[in-house]
Amino acid sequence: MADSALMDMASVPEGIEWQARHAEEAGAPGTAKVIRAVLALLDGETATGRRISGWQGLVVKDAMPLRIAGGLHNLVLTGADTRLADVYAGRMVDQASVDTLVCELVEAYDARLLPWLDGPPQTNEAGRSASLMAGLMWLCDHVPRRFEMLELGASAGINTMMERYHYDLGGVSVGPEDSPMRIVPEWRGGSPPANTPEITAIRGCDIAPVDLSDPEAAMRLKSYVWPEATARMGRIDAAVALAAERAPDVVQADAARFVEQALAMPRDSGTTRVLFHSIVWQYIPPEQQKIVEAEMARAAEHATADAPLIWLMLETNRETFRHELTARIWDGDQQTGEPNLLATAHPHGAWVEWLTDR
Repeated sequence: MADSALMDMASVPEGIEWQARHAEEAGAPGTAKVIRAVLALLDGETATGRRISGWQGLVVKDAMPLRIAGGLHNLVLTGADTRLADVYAGRMVDQASVDTLVCELVEAYDARLLPWLDGPPQTNEAGRSASLMAGLMWLCDHVPRRFEMLELGASAGINTMMERYHYDLGGVSVGPEDSPMRIVPEWRGGSPPANTPEITAIRGCDIAPVDLSDPEAAMRLKSYVWPEATARMGRIDAAVALAAERAPDVVQADAARFVEQALAMPRDSGTTRVLFHSIVWQYIPPEQQKIVEAEMARAAEHATADAPLIWLMLETNRETFRHELTARIWDGDQQTGEPNLLATAHPHGAWVEWLTDR
């Protein structure tokens, strides 16, 4: 199915089945069984099942199956009900048995699970910053390596702390050696340039920021992580520890307002301004996307070699459904904003395939 049709999918059963297959292909068979079991709720009498059955929106684009999957995982993580642990660990593999268990859980925790359908998951995956950091290393060969970073959809701000992480990217190391956050994706293709970006400032926005100092909020982030992905759980713990030392700079604002205000602020000569985001563009309303694009075009008119403008993104290609790292550069001279495809990557950062040697 083409990505455009996928994102526009409104059929609840088809959307649930697609999400279950996607989880299987991504190495999360237990999560896939739990998601597929949601089909058994469609003819039930629970408020959660009725809302899912009559979903008002686009099932895959809204990440509806992942919303309820997060709520069900939260039951295990909080100790409220740990029966699904057998499914996640592969000890219960019969789909009919999983269907029965999920129906029992939703009946028992209907009021608790229903609010999980109110908003999309906020995974805020630190592993994605491996691609973003590699992009900055590549940019160092093209623009001043002092970077002012602006993130859209920052959630808990985990990736607005990327300058505090240590990376091993295809044998090229960058970042503090003593960092509790160690990001070492499987690296495919050539290595990024062995440059050291200097991030002078980094901040972000989100319509509903998550406070990492709040244990309940941190637990909610973990709930959206597929339980088979134990490394991702560890990264959230490392991010919580770093946030306790110095909180990430995230403001509550929509993308359009944040970009309007951020791009209007003055900056020093010799500093490269970077707008960046990862697996978030599809969730930004179209009218806000247009404003962001217009503001970037306006700011690009004033970009110079000493004060260039960058748009760095790790997002889904709607034609191929690949997650692509691209960089657009405006410097008032040679660079006019044409996309540079640098890499493709696993959506949760498990691997990066580097595509450029320029």
